[in-house]
Amino acid sequence: MRNVLNILAFVLLFAGNALAAKWETTLTSSSPPSFPEPRPMRAKYIFGWSGFSGAMAEVRLTKPSADRLQFEGTAQTIGLARTLWKFDATLSSSANPETLHPLEMKQVENVRNKKTVTVLSFDSTGVTSKETETPGQSGGPKIRRFESTQLFDLYSALLYLRSQPLQERSVQRILVYPATSAYVATVTVLGRERLTGPSGTYNAIKLDLQLSKVGKTGELEPHRKFRRAAVWISDDSDRLLLKIQAQIFIGTVFAELQSVEFGKARPASRSE
Repeated sequence: MRNVLNILAFVLLFAGNALAAKWETTLTSSSPPSFPEPRPMRAKYIFGWSGFSGAMAEVRLTKPSADRLQFEGTAQTIGLARTLWKFDATLSSSANPETLHPLEMKQVENVRNKKTVTVLSFDSTGVTSKETETPGQSGGPKIRRFESTQLFDLYSALLYLRSQPLQERSVQRILVYPATSAYVATVTVLGRERLTGPSGTYNAIKLDLQLSKVGKTGELEPHRKFRRAAVWISDDSDRLLLKIQAQIFIGTVFAELQSVEFGKARPASRSE
């Protein structure tokens, strides 16, 4: 009986590894960047649910050195949403401008009386996540490790997507580690269209986004809270994130660009 159980366990382990290997071979993030680096800029976004604004964010992109692109962001709930749910967050992320691979990320969230600090440290074989809650349990921070050579955080994932040709009906599948878990993001280019919003009218690229969570044994699982999203980015040399409209467990949520200011000089592109 024990031998039968051992054989069954081996078969299940082999099957799980085979499934993991199958989706890993479909990742497209090994394709090289083919677009100029983004300009330094500062942008403001509004977030909302079912047509009502509930939060705002300000993001800033700089290039402090030749080997680092830096993203800084702040977000907080506003208006009625803030009286019901006080939320403040800051995020700092950096990426290599040549490879667009992430270097490190730090996120600080304050929700009512709890503070959560998440730090991601990327290396050549994967990422280490350290999550600390205050007040928290006496066990100390939660340390997680995920192994992959094709990982992105949220910021570097966006940098990678904007660097691709994004031809109509093309598909990008990338592995993203936002904070404490890994997800496979499938991004399909739906087409080009005109988009008008608070920041102006743009020629835009419309994308479809779907997410699958990487389970503990390496298999893909449906995302419990996220269904799918439509994403618009500007069809120009900047490829700004213009709008996101997502279907999640509470309904339809959105994020939309309100304003943007660019730096005076564009950094040298990778081909120069």
